[in-house]
Amino acid sequence: MKHLLIVDDDKTNLTMARNALSDVYRITAVLSGDQALRFLASNIPDLILLDINMPDMDGYEVMTAIRKDDRLQYVPVIFLTADSEAETECRCLEAGAVDFITKPFIPLVMRSRISRILELEELRTSLRRKLDQKIQEVSVMRERSSHDGLTGLLNRNSAAEAVNSLLSSEGNGTLFMIDMDNFKIINDVYGHAAGDSVLKMFARTLEEHSGEGDVICRLGGDEFVMFIKKSRSAEELSALAGAIIEDLTAKVHDAGYNTGTTASVGISFFPTDGDDFASLCHSADKALYFVKQNGKGAFHFYRDEKADDKKRTENLVDLGYLNDYLARSDASNGSYILNLESFSHVYNFIRRIVRRSASDVQTLLFTFTFPVSHDTDYERTLEIFEKAVFASLRRVDVSTRYSGRQILVVLMNADEEDCGQIAGRIMDNFRSIYTGPEVDIRYETERLESKGQGCTD
Repeated sequence: MKHLLIVDDDKTNLTMARNALSDVYRITAVLSGDQALRFLASNIPDLILLDINMPDMDGYEVMTAIRKDDRLQYVPVIFLTADSEAETECRCLEAGAVDFITKPFIPLVMRSRISRILELEELRTSLRRKLDQKIQEVSVMRERSSHDGLTGLLNRNSAAEAVNSLLSSEGNGTLFMIDMDNFKIINDVYGHAAGDSVLKMFARTLEEHSGEGDVICRLGGDEFVMFIKKSRSAEELSALAGAIIEDLTAKVHDAGYNTGTTASVGISFFPTDGDDFASLCHSADKALYFVKQNGKGAFHFYRDEKADDKKRTENLVDLGYLNDYLARSDASNGSYILNLESFSHVYNFIRRIVRRSASDVQTLLFTFTFPVSHDTDYERTLEIFEKAVFASLRRVDVSTRYSGRQILVVLMNADEEDCGQIAGRIMDNFRSIYTGPEVDIRYETERLESKGQGCTD
């Protein structure tokens, strides 16, 4: 049964109302506005019948108190009064009443009006619930569309909007582009669930080192961005970047992933290095690339890159000096060991040579399978193998680390038989200097631009 509260200082009116309604509704009757408010402090009826003319506190005052209580904002109120003037009815409706019943009331009319109002209120309640549900669904969809599903950080588009908004209002800031080093090894050795766990760990680490108003986002993969809203000195930014690298490295190691995973950071400043999110990311990415090519696990300012570029443009040299300068990086013996991006340019250049001269060129791919052991230093193992490659090959040969578990070699002027002998020599040199846990190494060969065959060590 619906619960009705009747407020009237006349006991006769209360009795009449109770008799007219008690067979359909549960009734609570009180004689004053004060009693009504005390009852409402711990109860929420489905409808209130409220007399206007009462001593001490009239119906309008009670109505004002009711509407100030958020719990009661949707409870319908019907005013009861002997005054049938239009002005009184208008005042009742303006006060927030849903209807107006004159006294002496007719029981059948009263019941009809109350029934209609309760039906309308049920409809309103249903519509409010549906609206609240839709609002919540839209909010969830907006949250999902603006945030990375794995880490909960902002995605690229949302971060771009947030950063550009801050730049237009604040006029300063610094952008960190942060990439995890050797992250792929975690996925390869421990599985993608472990990789996801580390990415979440990385996200929380960035949040711990962020300040109020800073923007953090996951660009994709193991690449993140942190925009620092507050203006800071280069020394403060260096300390922050170093702390992030140190903290992440320690957390990955403490979690039992002995993969040499750390972080590299590229740093760009607004407005000298870029005037919006995209240009700041572009500059920070260049600084990050410098770190990746020079040992990883460190940070670099893009403005230092620009200073080097400016220095080169201001120092014109002759061809002889330039040839001598470029040749300084050429080792006296051993193969070229390049990063993957540089290797791709050399590889395509070699392909052109093969097409024009029909040279015999072989490719040799080594694949490592590491034991699932916390004692294996994967990065160190690959570094030792690269030393074996360098010592075993000629100056015309080229190699690169293709992934956290593979090294690719290009052998110039070599046939299939030479390829097997060279692979054996590399393996022998590796075993002569490697003292770590047993590592399974397999290789396959293929003639450049032709289908080759695999073999196993």
